[in-house]
Formats: sequence, C-alpha cells, structure tokens
Amino acid sequence: MAQRIRKTILGKKLGMSQMFDESGNLIPVTLIEAGPCTVLQVKGIAKDGYEALQVGFDGSHKDPNKPKAGLFEKVGCETKRMIREIPPQEGQELEEGQDFNLSLFDGVEKVDVQGISRGKGFAGTVKRWNHHIGPQGHGSKSKRTIGSTGQSQDPGRVIKGKKMAGQMGSAKVKVRNLKVVNCDVEQNLLIVCGAVPGSPGSYLMVEESL
Repeated sequence: MAQRIRKTILGKKLGMSQMFDESGNLIPVTLIEAGPCTVLQVKGIAKDGYEALQVGFDGSHKDPNKPKAGLFEKVGCETKRMIREIPPQEGQELEEGQDFNLSLFDGVEKVDVQGISRGKGFAGTVKRWNHHIGPQGHGSKSKRTIGSTGQSQDPGRVIKGKKMAGQMGSAKVKVRNLKVVNCDVEQNLLIVCGAVPGSPGSYLMVEESL
C-alpha cells in the first residue's frame, strides 16, 4: 500500500506564548509564520529520477549567487532565503512560479515540525547526556568526569555510540504530533501546542502528521 503524501510548508519560528484551551487550562504554544511559499522548480521522474517540488520561502535582502539569481529570474519571483525540496502536494497541481499558503493545512489537527536546535557549544556528559555526578567529598577528582569509557582486553576498544562530551545542539531535530491550536490563513500564522526546535527567527519545515 502506497504511503500517503504529507502536506508540507516552510515557515519561521516567531516565538512562544501561552493560551487557554477549551477546558480553561493554560498551555504553552509556539507561533510559526508559515508560508507563503513559491514553487521554484518542479522535478519529475523522466528528467530527475524522482518527483519533488523545490520551493522558496522568505524574501532575502542580499544579492544571491549567479545560479540562484538565474533560478529566481527564470521563475519571475523575488529572491528567497530558504530553499528546500518537499514532496508533491496531493490534490494540487503546482507549477513553477506559483505560490501556495497555509490554506493547504485546512483541517489538519497535528503536525511534525523540523528545524535546527539551538547550539550550546562544547558540553560535558552531565549537561549533554544528563549523567550523574561523582563523589563531591573533599579530595574528589571525579565530580564531573565521564568515568569508564570501555572494557578491558575484551573487546579492548570503546564501543561506537558511547555517550561522551562534545558539541551540544545545532543539530537537525524533528518534534512530532504537535496539536494545531489555530491556523490563520490571512496572517500566515500557525499556532501549535508545545515547543519546536530553534530560536526565534530560525527556519522550520512543517509537515502533516501521519
């Protein structure tokens, strides 16, 4: 059975707020500026080997490089800061240069939001992986150290995937099944319950939850 194609749109995180739900409970929400997006290229199986839509979001104030400038000139749209490929939208025949907005998500109850998480630099295992700290008594030298990293002679190496200190954050993260609180097409505003990756102003990809 073929998997249903999910509705997808690009957006920008505006910030977080709070609202009262139908039961009167105070819930945290995230405000997302979703769309409008412009179709820059329609990719097909005959020419590209797969089907996809290359779309752009958010006008840019900087001059693009020559390949992108030629693409924008061909389509006849302003320069875009965010360019991504998304699946063909089911039930819509979109052409190059055509715009689509948040009306695509009319009736959608839950969404998946993907973005780049906040970068927190180099972090130890206590902060990065929530490890317990060591003895805190006088003379202790292992308060926040990683402890044992491997076995003895067998297998005589550190197992792949061992949780160690390193770069924390600044990675692609997807949060699934967020409830849609409000979908305002006129203001291109999507309000979802809960938090999404990234800081205010960062770009997101919003997909319909399956």
